[in-house]
Amino acid sequence: MSFLTISYFDVNVVRRRMGYISLLILNICLFCTCSASPPNFVLLFADDLGFGDLGCYGHPSSLTASLDGLAARGLRFTNFYCTSPVCSPSRASLLTGRYQTRSGVYPGVFYPGSIGGLPLNETTIAEGPCGNLTCFPPDVKCFGTCDVDTVTVPLMYNEVIKQQPVNFLELEKAYSDFATNFITTSAEKKQPFFLYYPSHHTHYPQYAGPGAAGLSLRGPFGDALLEFDNTVGHLLTTLEKTGVINNTLVFFTSDNGPETMRMSRGGNAGSLKCGKGTTYDGGMREPAIAYWPGTIRPGVTHEMASTLDILPTFTSLAGAKLPQVMLDGVDMTEILLKHGKSKRETIMFYPTDPSEKYGLFALRLGKYKAHFYTQGSTHSATTPDYDCSPLTVLEVHDPPLIFDLEADPSENYPLSLEGRPDLQAVLEKIKIVKKQFEASMVFGESQISKGTDPKLEPCCNPQCSPKPRCCHC
Repeated sequence: MSFLTISYFDVNVVRRRMGYISLLILNICLFCTCSASPPNFVLLFADDLGFGDLGCYGHPSSLTASLDGLAARGLRFTNFYCTSPVCSPSRASLLTGRYQTRSGVYPGVFYPGSIGGLPLNETTIAEGPCGNLTCFPPDVKCFGTCDVDTVTVPLMYNEVIKQQPVNFLELEKAYSDFATNFITTSAEKKQPFFLYYPSHHTHYPQYAGPGAAGLSLRGPFGDALLEFDNTVGHLLTTLEKTGVINNTLVFFTSDNGPETMRMSRGGNAGSLKCGKGTTYDGGMREPAIAYWPGTIRPGVTHEMASTLDILPTFTSLAGAKLPQVMLDGVDMTEILLKHGKSKRETIMFYPTDPSEKYGLFALRLGKYKAHFYTQGSTHSATTPDYDCSPLTVLEVHDPPLIFDLEADPSENYPLSLEGRPDLQAVLEKIKIVKKQFEASMVFGESQISKGTDPKLEPCCNPQCSPKPRCCHC
């Protein structure tokens, strides 16, 4: 089985979000115990896309014909979650099937009197055009802090820098062309494949080439989303032309909720509360679609599932063996193939900067969600809801706030325990599940808290000076 990952390294792990962009290809032999023709897998992963950003999830002006078509012909999830309200920890969980706390991909410093993990006096972020990067044609500069004291964004093939800075106007086309070629080559060789396509879209600052710039109804965010949707369409067309679409599972979701501090450039959580950086559902409940013609019947599922479940599901369908480590994901095959019940009963909610001292911020059991701690975030600023505001610091809830997410998905109306022995019983069960889970959690050393090393910043001319300004090729 061939593996292709198309991704960018997230420099926000150590410095700022506008990170390295890389193109990686790995060919790995996977010994299967399944039939002679195991399925192919295409995993599409958006960035900072909210629950309400796609047309098929209710947005009135998004142009997402390809993704909407996937939803119409596939299985659309309404209770699908990521594991973290920010990028890198969420992606680590997707790739490992384990909570980010186990692998150590999380910020290691927790500020109980802080805004989204940052000290109160460090939350003002100056914004301005990036003079060295063009995001929209003909020469509209990117907007943000992406050129401040760091190397310009490189395009990489494996470990080789092909371009620095990258040409954003051609980047998505380069990714799309590379991915379609990978599919075509694999199909010609009759070789099962796994394509992992984690796009930069729709993270801020957005960009789009001539095929999408100015063509959406939502401005820069809509243009970026349209460009990503066009890529989805190209990949589906390639699967059809190569004759492998009926033996391919296509799965789409996003890493975390919308960054509403960017207002119209930040995405939309729909009816859900808050967004990126918070443990409310707007920060961690995601759009998700599974598509496999002739195998997955079209429809909608309200069963709970998580990005943690993708690894064990793909592994099961491929007939491969799971790694011999403790996994937090479960197999979704019953949901996908039979529209059946989920093996998942709970969703755990860690903040952006988890710690053993505080543990879980919230836990969902069935339709009930209990918040033990709540906190606003800079990422979710500008929304009218004060609970999302960066001025809303850490608050302890004892007893926890309890919401019925079926009746109140917006988490606006906490339920009263008074005169409700049924709810009290639910709360006791939630506390037991929380205690058992936290007892099983062994925190890995935070890799992010190890700091930065400027020597590791990619430069196409390693011996040049002065850096980072001289890293242009």
